[in-house]
Amino acid sequence: MTIIARSRRLSAVLLLPLALPTPGIAQSVAPSPVAETPPVIVVTGRGLADAPGDRAYDIVTIERDRIQSSASNRLETVLADVAGLQQFRRSDSRSANPTSQGISLRGIGGNASSRALLLFDGVPQADPFGGWVAFPAYATGRLGRIRVTRGGGSGYQGPGALAGTVELESASPDQLAPFQAGIAYGSRDSVDAQASAALVRDGGFAVVSGAYTRGDGFTPTVAGSRGAVDRPAPYEQASGAVRTVIAVDATTELQLNASAFTDTRDRGSDFTDNRSEGADASLRLVGRGRWGYSLLGYLQTRAFASSFGSINAARSATTQSLDQYNTPATGLGARFELLPPLGEAITLRLGADIRDVSGKTQELFFFAGGNPTRRREAGGSSTTSGLFADGSLVAGDVTFSLGGRIDRWTIDQGYLSERPLAGGLPVTDLRYADREGTETTGRAGIAYRPVDAVTLRVAGYRGWRLPTLNELYRPFRVGNDTTAANALLSPERLTGVEGGVTLAPAPGVSIAATYFYNRLKDAIANVTLSSTATSASRVRRNLDAIRAHGFEIDAAYRPGPIGVQASWSHVNSTVDASAAAIALDGLRPAQTPRDQVSATVDWRRDAAAASLTVRHVARQFDDDQNSRSLDPATTLDAYAAYPLTRALVVEARAENLFDETVEAGISSGTIVERATPRTLWIGLRYAMR
Repeated sequence: MTIIARSRRLSAVLLLPLALPTPGIAQSVAPSPVAETPPVIVVTGRGLADAPGDRAYDIVTIERDRIQSSASNRLETVLADVAGLQQFRRSDSRSANPTSQGISLRGIGGNASSRALLLFDGVPQADPFGGWVAFPAYATGRLGRIRVTRGGGSGYQGPGALAGTVELESASPDQLAPFQAGIAYGSRDSVDAQASAALVRDGGFAVVSGAYTRGDGFTPTVAGSRGAVDRPAPYEQASGAVRTVIAVDATTELQLNASAFTDTRDRGSDFTDNRSEGADASLRLVGRGRWGYSLLGYLQTRAFASSFGSINAARSATTQSLDQYNTPATGLGARFELLPPLGEAITLRLGADIRDVSGKTQELFFFAGGNPTRRREAGGSSTTSGLFADGSLVAGDVTFSLGGRIDRWTIDQGYLSERPLAGGLPVTDLRYADREGTETTGRAGIAYRPVDAVTLRVAGYRGWRLPTLNELYRPFRVGNDTTAANALLSPERLTGVEGGVTLAPAPGVSIAATYFYNRLKDAIANVTLSSTATSASRVRRNLDAIRAHGFEIDAAYRPGPIGVQASWSHVNSTVDASAAAIALDGLRPAQTPRDQVSATVDWRRDAAAASLTVRHVARQFDDDQNSRSLDPATTLDAYAAYPLTRALVVEARAENLFDETVEAGISSGTIVERATPRTLWIGLRYAMR
């Protein structure tokens, strides 16, 4: 099947919500001589309600107040409140290469593709080509709630949730002001601005929002490793969104979302600039009547470009080594859920989903005298389609959860072409065989509440993830380190169990502790083939497995205006390897710290607020051979807001207040890169009342 035919088929699926009748449209209402009170219409902009069986799993919720008061005002910093949720590298989206920003949980390692499923209003958000996350696309002002499920497997929310699921939800009408805006000025000539306008009526609401941020940046290479080529890394990012929610009738609403972003960064030396662009559109019909249902269709487009340079040993000169001038990618998908009326004690979700992704990388390489001599193009497409069922049963003090899904996947049209720019026969011209398969996954859990203040939890689950097109087909380099693709990679499959307890001994107090064991079979890793003091050669391969076990503790205490929340993840992760990767057996996966801690003390009274957040990340290895060690780091962030008037608030923010050196990577054997240094902000925030 060609990409054009596939797109036409899925485009028809995207229009499914418009083609189906709704209760308010399909039924006629007989006239009545007696005046009736019109039904109360409540429009939320949300999806279907959370499943009662979710209480059997380890779930953390971040509310809007916390989302709006982070020191960096960036999504990745907010997510750091959940210990164990991490990006592949420690840098944030101002200085990291975008392709390194996959997210994961529970210490199962990574290679920059996400091993956790990220959803925004029900739509998968991973890049269709590479699986990384475009964090600048998500302005914090647009978000109303974040819900993180650690573990849980590939349930009704879709495949890809190996280590867990992160759900982003747009702000609801009660969280929106008619107009609100904020602007802040920060260190290194930085600007951070967001604004939104909302029109809320009984029959629905509409929101237009935008965000812009820029900065001259810091020098990523630490002082002891710098040379003449090193300089600050500037960034400039913008995003915009339009959201409309319309009540079809008293129990049905239509949600339309459209958004776009642009992201330009530099990595702190010549030939390291990169650019990302994207646009998303989705249409969701949600019914909350006797028969609940949700119909979702979505489209994603992405484009990425990046340049790479090779730096000499003295770091006195840079020569261009690669120009990845275009990486277009498209994601199309649809989803249907049905909740039949089975009584108050039983909740059942039945449904189907499909996601199709296609993309390619276009690159110039083999530079000689400053000019490229070859052109590379590589890409393909993949499709996953699944059926799922997920049920909850509440029987007094015991809640049962049971769900499963079956997915059919295909990988096709894969190719790699390398040709001389001067003409002639291709250097490489490969067409990879199409592949297909079936995956069966599920989850089961029990929550038991012997007394009101105690809930005991136990759960088991399986999840899976298809290799990304980037992992299958695109080779890449970081500095002088190169990594080859592997078109024969198998899907990753995870099996896990967990048990825990949630305590609520007093109003405003909660403590949750969870022990887990996960085994990730066929884990995709960048395996080192050879290395020198200044470079390394790697290839993507399926390892036998990664085993991870440990515990997570989350606590919150808010007796009044003052609150405390803390999160701690401790994990022991080990690689099981054999054959060509035997040297990795028993080692720790790359970029996997043993401990992560986040703790916040805050005070709130109306519009006034103040908080201090301390975060700690333990030592971790930058490479698969555990030869390059990144030091542990502890940082302190601060936030304060003081109302000048009822509508106007002055804000002060501080990131990494004590300027801790947070090592983010080691390239060419000894060159250390750092994450964001101390950054101070002062600004104003206005909300029309």
